[in-house]
Amino acid sequence: MPDGLQAYCRECSAEYYRERQEARGKKVRENVSVPQGHKRCPQCGVVKPHSEWERNRATSDGWASYCRACRAERNRASYFKRKYGLTEIERDALIASQRGLCAICLAAPAVHVDHCHNTGRVRGVLCFNCNSGLGLLRDDPEVVRRAAAYLEGNSWKPILVAPGVYQLPS
Repeated sequence: MPDGLQAYCRECSAEYYRERQEARGKKVRENVSVPQGHKRCPQCGVVKPHSEWERNRATSDGWASYCRACRAERNRASYFKRKYGLTEIERDALIASQRGLCAICLAAPAVHVDHCHNTGRVRGVLCFNCNSGLGLLRDDPEVVRRAAAYLEGNSWKPILVAPGVYQLPS
C-alpha cells in the first residue's frame, strides 16, 4: 500500500499464506506458541529451553537451527556419508552382519568403521583397540604378518650362521 502498511493484519496474511501453500500441495508447519527463553526444534518438534541449544551468531535469534541432540544426530549421519559413503542404516547392517562384534578380536563391540586409506573402501567395523592397532601398523599387511610371527615366537631377525654370514628367516 502507498502508506507502507499491508491491507490485512498479520494473522490474516499468515492464514491466507497457509491456505495457498496447502492448495499447492505443500506441507505447512503449524504455528506453535513458544514461551520466552525456549525454542522449537524443527526435527524433533519439541519445544526446549535455550540451555539445550548451541549459540549461533549468524541466525536472527542467536541460537542454532536444531537442538543439541538433533544436531549431533545430523552431524553423525553426514559424517558417515561424507567420509565413508555409508548411511547409518548401512553401517548398522554392517555391524549386524558381524553380530555386533569387532571383526578382528571377536570380543569387543564394533563401533569404529575401518577403511582402506588408499582406496577408501570400507572393510568392516572394529573396536577401538583393533582399529587403532591397524592404524599404528600403517595398514601394511607385511608389518601385520611380522607382528603376528613375533607374537607366535618366530624370530624375524637375521640369524648369524658363520662370521659375516647371516641367514634370513623364511
